[in-house]
Amino acid sequence: MAFRIVPLVALITMVMAGASQAQNATTDLRAMEAENDALVWQSVGRLDAKKSGFCTATLIAPDVVLTAAHCVYDPQSGKRLLPEELTFKAGLRKGRIAASRAIVQIEAHPDYNPKSPITAQNIRHDVALLRLEKPIPTSELDPFVLHDRLVSNGPVSVVSYGRNRENLPSRQDLCQVEAMQEDVMFMDCNVTFGSSGAPVFSHRNGRGQIVSVISGMANIDGRKMALGMALPKVVRELRHQMWVNKERPVAEIKRVTVGGGGTAGGAKFVRP
Repeated sequence: MAFRIVPLVALITMVMAGASQAQNATTDLRAMEAENDALVWQSVGRLDAKKSGFCTATLIAPDVVLTAAHCVYDPQSGKRLLPEELTFKAGLRKGRIAASRAIVQIEAHPDYNPKSPITAQNIRHDVALLRLEKPIPTSELDPFVLHDRLVSNGPVSVVSYGRNRENLPSRQDLCQVEAMQEDVMFMDCNVTFGSSGAPVFSHRNGRGQIVSVISGMANIDGRKMALGMALPKVVRELRHQMWVNKERPVAEIKRVTVGGGGTAGGAKFVRP
């Protein structure tokens, strides 16, 4: 699930031919020990599954969270988890939570197949949106915005939870997108178990905008590479899917009877 590292050997052979061979320029992960530092990133949280572990996820609207699709499937059976099996804990840090919400709707991209071998097709659709039981007011947490265009090679950052740091978010201030092929993004970012679903940020327009989420990682010529996907089209499709599948309130129909010149349903009727 969230914390399973996948080798992706077939994918590497297929799409890495034109990738940059530049030296790994990653900076170390930095635990957010200082409270003021962590405040900026509180809309990133941990997505807990009752029986399967955890992923990283991000608030992108008061009632919507973004993560990787494989985070919402049971890693053994491949069956999609039930909403009640998931909890989003925004800003979880040293046992304290900025906001905690149950999940009421799960929308994984229909072109993601949890039982399929790892392919470019699966990675570029490894995205899910989750609707929260109750919105988190923007006065409490400011959702992150998605970058609306494809990102070119260059600097990004990642905020994630992971093995041995599951109660303290960590940030890599600078890593590099080295290639984008078949809408799969190759980055030299430092990720590990639990980083699945973590947001990848561009900082070219002020506050960080999400350009991808972490799907997995691979070893390429002795270098550890993080794998993500292009987001704009996939997220648009998921937003529409979420709107179509959202439960609508059922109207309560009351039968109104009229007779004898009295009242029915509180309304008065006058005889002609």
